[in-house]
Amino acid sequence: MPQELTTQEQFDAFADDVARELGTHCRTAPLPEYSRGLARLIVDGDGRAVRLCQPDDEQPSRLKVYAALPDEAQVQTPSIRVTAISARHVAREITRRLYPLHAEAAELAAQIAARQQAEASARAAVAEAVAGALPGARIEEQYRRTRIIWQHDARPPGQQGPVQVDSVCVIVGASGESVTVEASGCPARVISMLAAFAQPTRE
Repeated sequence: MPQELTTQEQFDAFADDVARELGTHCRTAPLPEYSRGLARLIVDGDGRAVRLCQPDDEQPSRLKVYAALPDEAQVQTPSIRVTAISARHVAREITRRLYPLHAEAAELAAQIAARQQAEASARAAVAEAVAGALPGARIEEQYRRTRIIWQHDARPPGQQGPVQVDSVCVIVGASGESVTVEASGCPARVISMLAAFAQPTRE
C-alpha cells in the first residue's frame, strides 16, 4: 500500500529508509532549493546524487526522482516517477531505471565540460597572441568568445586639433579557430593594414 508522506519529517524518514536500501554508504541531506513540495537529497559513497521529491501534495504517494549532476546547465536532467509503495520499491526503481540514465547524463556532462575547457584554452592562446600584437589592448571575456579592443590616438606627438583615433576590435571565436576583425581610422593606416593582410602567407 502506498505510503502517505504529508510532512517533511515523514518524508525525511522515508528518504533515510530509501538511502539505506540503496546502500550502506548512502546519506541524505536537506534540499531547500526545491520549492514545489517535500524533497530530500540522497548521495551515495561515490558522490552520485539524486533528488527525491514530492511535486504534488494532493498525491503524496507519487514521487519524482531526479539525477543530481554537478553542472546541469548543458545537460537535460533525467528523472523517473515512482510510487512510494515502500522504501525498498523506490530504491529498486532508482537502481533499475534512474542510475543508468544518471551515468549517461554524467558522462555527457563530462564530455561537454572537457570540450568547453579545450575550447577555452585554445581561445585564450589566440587572444593572448592578438593582444600581444596590439600593445595596450583591452580584453573582454564573453560567452564562448573573447573580445579584444585596441585604440590609439593617431595624431603626431604635439599636434593640436581634433582627436584622430585608430580602433581595432577583434572577436576570437569559441574554439580559437576563427577571428573577426573590425578596424576604423585614418584611411592610409587601414589601407596599409589591409594590404599586409592580403599578402600571401609565407611558410
